[in-house]
Amino acid sequence: MSSVTRAEVCVAAVADAFRDDGERLASAFGSVPTVGVRLAKLTVAPDLLMTDGIAYLRSDVPSLSGEDAGEPVIEGWLPFRKVFDLLWSGRRHVIMTASQIDRFGNHNFACIGDYRKPTAQLLGMRGAPGNTLHHATSYWVPNHSTKVFVPEVDVVSGVGYDRAAKLGAAARFHDVRCVISNLGVFDFATPDRSMRLVSVHPGVAVDEVVAQTGFALAIEGRVPETRVPGQDELRLVRERIDPKGLVNREVPA
Repeated sequence: MSSVTRAEVCVAAVADAFRDDGERLASAFGSVPTVGVRLAKLTVAPDLLMTDGIAYLRSDVPSLSGEDAGEPVIEGWLPFRKVFDLLWSGRRHVIMTASQIDRFGNHNFACIGDYRKPTAQLLGMRGAPGNTLHHATSYWVPNHSTKVFVPEVDVVSGVGYDRAAKLGAAARFHDVRCVISNLGVFDFATPDRSMRLVSVHPGVAVDEVVAQTGFALAIEGRVPETRVPGQDELRLVRERIDPKGLVNREVPA
């Protein structure tokens, strides 16, 4: 197979974030997260629950661009009202995009600037407050920069570890699992639950990540490279899940 693209490395990192999640509802936003979740379903997390976006749970894994538009294989019924039964009990893992994120995982995609008179209106709060308090949440950043990785977010859409620590039992399911960007993979496995650089993607230097991050990252020793997907994974991505290579538009080579 041809050489692995940066986008495909990111896809494998997303799949690893869902590794061994068991029978948990998986939700993803963006091409790379969607392909990554579908790769996880076919490899490291076969029990993931995936919806058709309306009300059915599908056991098959469709392509991102819909070439295999045959009859879906339905394994369950999940109308919108039932999603909350899973959400409130912690049985969901969502990977959201982030317009801003800080060192403790506080997240913003509501607006930029003072919320009372923002300079840019974004998505709004959406479901981010409930997501971050009730089940596992990861983040995807396709363009890593100091505009996204900021010392303090303008508005808190998603709750980070510093704020969750003050909420007691209300945050018992709080789990900001990881952050995946076009430069590397990050988690919060530090004593103060601040963001740690776990790995850099092939071709990326640690200094580049540091320069493009607006706060001090926790860095422990020599930072390894993010793993490259194997041949079987690449075949699934290129031939079954994303035959048009749409992920490479989200993360150019």
